[in-house]
Amino acid sequence: MKSTNSRSEKRSVAARTHRGGRAVSCGRGRRSGAEGCNTLSKSGVLLQTASYNPRPLKLNLKEPFIPDKDSRKTPEWQKTARYDRKLFGRHGSASGVDPASLWPSHEELDKIIAEEKEWHPPLEVMLKNIEAREKQETEKRLAKEKLIAANMAKMPQMIADWRREKREAKIKLNEEKARRAKLLAEARVRFGHAIDPRSAKFKEMVAEIDKEEKKKKKLMKRRLKEEQEAATVTPSATSS
Repeated sequence: MKSTNSRSEKRSVAARTHRGGRAVSCGRGRRSGAEGCNTLSKSGVLLQTASYNPRPLKLNLKEPFIPDKDSRKTPEWQKTARYDRKLFGRHGSASGVDPASLWPSHEELDKIIAEEKEWHPPLEVMLKNIEAREKQETEKRLAKEKLIAANMAKMPQMIADWRREKREAKIKLNEEKARRAKLLAEARVRFGHAIDPRSAKFKEMVAEIDKEEKKKKKLMKRRLKEEQEAATVTPSATSS
């Protein structure tokens, strides 16, 4: 019992001090290595604080870490050629990696060359590309300027056509309003009361009126044609 008590006394060291009017008691645990401090404030409240000092890990930092590629526990990314290059660059010949195996294959070399040609072309190729791009941009700009000039030349005629269309649309709208008011007045006279223009009676009346107007137009065309024929016949008769 005395030996255990002495060991516990060696492992746990307690001290009571007074800091600024506070009683402080600190000790170190036997197994965990944790240190704890109990602070008694002026108001009599017990404040407990703790800190943890872990034991140092036993790592072998003198020899390089070389993963076993035949082991199942080794992750796949440590079995790649990229990781071998990293090992050889970090530890050199101590990594056990053959430098000849680090060179890219013919397929990889062709791929690297193609990428370099695409992303890092020579200066002459870059200058030609710049010249071709500037030429294309100039052609686009000239074509756009030409189109703008042609449209500006057509602008007066386009404005006149737009005004004429607006005027014709306004005249047509006024004619439709007048015709609608005339039809409503005629329906009021025919039926003796105001009628809804969306009703079937109003639509039938409009169809009848349209039919009568078409007949009148046909008769007018026929009369004009007969008058023209008669006018052409009379001069020939007088000349004979």
